[in-house]
Amino acid sequence: MSQRVNGVIARAKGAPVEVTTIVVPDPGPGEAVVRVQACGVCHTDLHYREGGINDDFPFLLGHEAAGVVEAVGAGVTDVAPGDFVVLNWRAVCGDCRACRKGKPWYCFNTHNAAQRMTLEDGTELSPALGIGAFVEKTLVHAGQCTKVDPAARPAAVGLLGCGVMAGIGAAINTGGVTRGDSVAVIGCGGVGDGAVVGAALAGATTIIAIDTDDQKLEWARKFGATHTVNARGTDVVAAVQELTGGNGADVVVEAVGRPETYKQAFYARDLAGTVVLVGVPTPEMTIELPLLDVFGRGGALKSSWYGDCLPTRDFPMLTELYLQGRLDLDAFVTEEIRLDGVEDAFAKMHTGGVLRSVVIF
Repeated sequence: MSQRVNGVIARAKGAPVEVTTIVVPDPGPGEAVVRVQACGVCHTDLHYREGGINDDFPFLLGHEAAGVVEAVGAGVTDVAPGDFVVLNWRAVCGDCRACRKGKPWYCFNTHNAAQRMTLEDGTELSPALGIGAFVEKTLVHAGQCTKVDPAARPAAVGLLGCGVMAGIGAAINTGGVTRGDSVAVIGCGGVGDGAVVGAALAGATTIIAIDTDDQKLEWARKFGATHTVNARGTDVVAAVQELTGGNGADVVVEAVGRPETYKQAFYARDLAGTVVLVGVPTPEMTIELPLLDVFGRGGALKSSWYGDCLPTRDFPMLTELYLQGRLDLDAFVTEEIRLDGVEDAFAKMHTGGVLRSVVIF
């Protein structure tokens, strides 16, 4: 039988979110119902509310979550009721051309639940990133559930479901950061600080954090940045070059998603260096670069989808590092809030001072 639970929806573009009753159907074939324990408030959820993703309102927001599997549908064998899982929004199919090439992190046919959760009047909801986890229980494809060690704190490891994983993966998986590298990270929110952490884990010796907010730069230092640059009134490219012997960084991670910061990243890298775009631009944004510079500087210009992660590989490994005390996921959690605090959490994104607000159930 379907269940009625509380969840947070966005009814219309720019309208304040609201807590309302959500109808969650029993899981069908390949699906799972998860009792959500914690869900981070991510900028992507705000983009949904603002109509920056699409206009398929109403949205059931939330996607950066951890919880316990409550029920599974027919044919589900990888997870079972009682499993502690981190939710992911790229459940690989195993059969598309990327998967067949042995690159499942690029899967072009990722899975979501076939059924929709609804309002009490039957209105179908669009779950954010195919998850919708600002809700006491959510319906997802079973492949979106990745088992991790249940000793982990849900509020911390749930952040692997999006922002922190995107940043760590941008540095390690996409950027290929390795020991001795110099790395610059432009934008030090949750994703950018994840990239700082990833660079440190990979053995980078110079890690330059760049932002316009001194509080965020201080956080970046705690996550492993060796140098910080306040971009307000500072030539970012010149600053990075000065800190890297005049050369530029081996890898520059752009975690803002704006043309002006992408240009900074492009010119702040060393010859044959790598630029990784993990910040998400909006549809109207364009960029113009001299083609001779693209050719002459060599290297690689990459985009990072979800940190090019493979959840079944990366989530358990990073959870283990967390439990060993080698990855401080707790430091990303600035505050714990209730469901009715999501709108306030969105407002705090504009004022700074919060790295991650996390809804606790």
